Amino acid sequence: MKFRLECHEVLESTSSLVKQRAEAGEAEGFAVQALRQSAGRGRQGRGWNSPAGNLYLSVLLRPDVPLREAPQWSFVAAVALAKTLMTLLLETAQPSLKWPNDVLLRGGKLAGILVETGITTDHALDWICIGIGVNITNKPSLPDRATACLAEYLPNPPKPQALATALLHNLTHWHETRLRQGFDPIRDAWLRHGPTIGASVSVKRDGALMEGTFAGLSPEGGLLLAKDNEVQLILAGEVM
Repeated sequence: MKFRLECHEVLESTSSLVKQRAEAGEAEGFAVQALRQSAGRGRQGRGWNSPAGNLYLSVLLRPDVPLREAPQWSFVAAVALAKTLMTLLLETAQPSLKWPNDVLLRGGKLAGILVETGITTDHALDWICIGIGVNITNKPSLPDRATACLAEYLPNPPKPQALATALLHNLTHWHETRLRQGFDPIRDAWLRHGPTIGASVSVKRDGALMEGTFAGLSPEGGLLLAKDNEVQLILAGEVM
């Protein structure tokens, strides 16, 4: 598969355009980049501050997989993004991954990934839209978490268009790896950049805060949280 990248000066949301095209029958591999978004979106309906200078990219995929496996593509995107960023950053400032779909740099949120799906009338997976935002030259100020941008660590950070091209190359590789070999190599690659086994983890789910230690990922990508000699499977929630 080769991505077909369409670039815009400004859009309300790159993912909104990809989803519109998906519903209209656009083929897999369609990608949209905007230099600025006027109504960017993050997880759980949060707004995503989208000034010029950062990366705003969404892609359309139509993998022939069961609907229950669609969330695995957030890990596909996270691994592809981490591998792309590793080639830009020094070893002293390597990116790390936070379950399920954030990229951190020295503890600050550097990038976010939003996976949305379309479903057929017979409840099968129709399409996947992956939206990716990376702080290149600007970072938002958030009340509940630290943030980071590439310009803090790189004297000459990449242009958004160049980063998009490199990311799409890596995304193609990891997407095809997932289709050919299943989720195991994606899971293994994610774990190499994820938390250390035994690290303290707090997960907010349904308004409650659960605390424990990181015990890995399940074969499907769920978070394994160890507490009081038991391991609990977390399929939805937000790591704090």
